Amino acid sequence: MLAYIIRRVAQSALVLLIVGLVAFSMFRFVGDPIENMLGQERTVADIERLRDQLGLNQSIAVQYFKFLEGAAQGNLGVSYRQGRPVAEILMERAPATLELAAVSGILAIAFGIAFGVFTAIRRDGIVANVIMSASLIGVSLPTFLIGILLIYIFSVELGWLPSFGRGETVQIGNWSTGFLTPSGRQALVLPAITLGLYQMTLIMRLVRSEMLEVLRQDYIRFARARGLKSRAINFRHALKNTMVPVITVIGLQLGAIIAFAIITETVFQWPGVGLLFINAIQFVDIPVMAAYLMLISVMFVMINLIVDMLYFLVDPRLRVDRAGGH
Repeated sequence: MLAYIIRRVAQSALVLLIVGLVAFSMFRFVGDPIENMLGQERTVADIERLRDQLGLNQSIAVQYFKFLEGAAQGNLGVSYRQGRPVAEILMERAPATLELAAVSGILAIAFGIAFGVFTAIRRDGIVANVIMSASLIGVSLPTFLIGILLIYIFSVELGWLPSFGRGETVQIGNWSTGFLTPSGRQALVLPAITLGLYQMTLIMRLVRSEMLEVLRQDYIRFARARGLKSRAINFRHALKNTMVPVITVIGLQLGAIIAFAIITETVFQWPGVGLLFINAIQFVDIPVMAAYLMLISVMFVMINLIVDMLYFLVDPRLRVDRAGGH
């Protein structure tokens, strides 16, 4: 087990280095930050001096490894646009994105698994068919359109929920949270539903498909023949074996929630790191873009690593194979 963890961590570190280098090398096609930092009266000498000061005259590889060296020391550089340390800016924006992602992920997992199990057990029922038909909305419609529709219904027509912003927040140390205020909780509802709806429908359909397959297995028929209660068969035997492939999809979707929060944050003007990244692209703020991409890569790798560890807890066959291999 320990050797497996060490090997996976080493592979994850290599993936981070490669992804970071590819992303960093793409920044040259975004634009020239000097154009946004200097005014119309700039001279060639001013441009060259600023390029040399920012290290933009160096090769992409040199810039990247200097960025990694600084990141290892907790220094992510200084924002070209705001003139502040990038780490400080991310710490201000991260709570908003993480809270939104956490609520969306919990909603997606809880309702996805619950609806998936229900529609598998009651597959011929009217309610199950209605749920499956409604799930096509989450799968078919793009995220930004779902957000606009929710804003139109619940903010414009009904006036129940706010259409933008994070509401009132409370500062707890370095962390700002909207969970402790009524306006903060209300502002979280529509973005969380928008961000988690696609993931919820995907998880629901996968759980339903896998559970229907498991319910056809011989050991389930044998359990019924022994007279076990349906509740024990469905949840103790069928659901447990259903979760093995579902864990992988849940892990990937949690990473997607964080990565693709950009769209939701843009629609609802949610003050998170996704909206920060969009603004950084407009102003060619390379340090902010690099830090954001590395942050998302780290989260994806960590989630995949946790998923691999969960396999050992859920699927005993993996532990048997590892023990046999040793």
